[in-house]
Amino acid sequence: MLRALGVGDLLTAVPALRALAQAFPRHERVLAAPAALGPLVGLVDANGGGPAVHRLVHAGELEPLPSEVHGPQVAVNLHGRGPESHKVLLRARPGRTLWFESPEVPESRGAPRWRPGEHEVLRWCRMLAEHGVPSNPARLELSPPAGLPPPGSEGATLLHPGAASPARRWPPERFAEVARSEAERGRPVVVTGGAEEVARAALVARQAGLPRGSVLAGRTDLADLARVVAAAGRVVSGDTGVAHLATALGTPSVVLFGPTSPSEWGPPAERSWHRALWAARSGDPHGLRPDDGLLAIQPADVLRALDELPARSPVAPAV
Repeated sequence: MLRALGVGDLLTAVPALRALAQAFPRHERVLAAPAALGPLVGLVDANGGGPAVHRLVHAGELEPLPSEVHGPQVAVNLHGRGPESHKVLLRARPGRTLWFESPEVPESRGAPRWRPGEHEVLRWCRMLAEHGVPSNPARLELSPPAGLPPPGSEGATLLHPGAASPARRWPPERFAEVARSEAERGRPVVVTGGAEEVARAALVARQAGLPRGSVLAGRTDLADLARVVAAAGRVVSGDTGVAHLATALGTPSVVLFGPTSPSEWGPPAERSWHRALWAARSGDPHGLRPDDGLLAIQPADVLRALDELPARSPVAPAV
């Protein structure tokens, strides 16, 4: 099962991974993805218990698969529509492939068709269904990893100001305004981020007048980050992996969308404890400056959405 992408990509594929576990209960199920995702992969259980994924092998994006997974009975492309990702799988000499049709790959002729603009969760579930593997796209939930979250995160408003591309990064001064308002209301605030986002998180905290201990950026691995999200009272982030963690862990959230519509990557619309803010403008998700649509969202919009969030209401896992 190839999904050599990031945190959000893995989490949107969880229903597909569970469907494959149910369809192939006697196979060893191996996920080819970045090794750093291991703490989350271990949380994906199969229907009826046990792991959906037995083993994770490290794979970089569109890099050749390690020889240890060559010759599988079944290879599943959960990575893209091809041709590059299809060719990665073909070089591993699979007996059978589940994938989308790619005009450049004759072997894929007759496979399900790619639909532009389809929600990422539904896309992979539909592909599997058209290959005869039924799935339930509602099965997004994960249990948090064992262990205690960092001090100060229980019930806090979690702000995550980073994102993979500048186009999806709301300005830090706006995050600071939200943080300041939340602190004035008596809510604890924590600011998260990866090692490369420490300066950005510290800027948010400094401009908001938060104590130094509120900055968790650079101090959490992926398992710790999942614990923080699970413990938080609410999450504010851009369209990035933390938003998908909030969905998976049942934490109320406000997600800021810019160049990409929430109809493609947003939290499930029927879950009232998530709010997706979008100015209905599309742009380049890999742009080198904050998207104009993202900049149309003001701190007042975020604070209003936070006020509208219901109390935390975790969902029972769908079956």
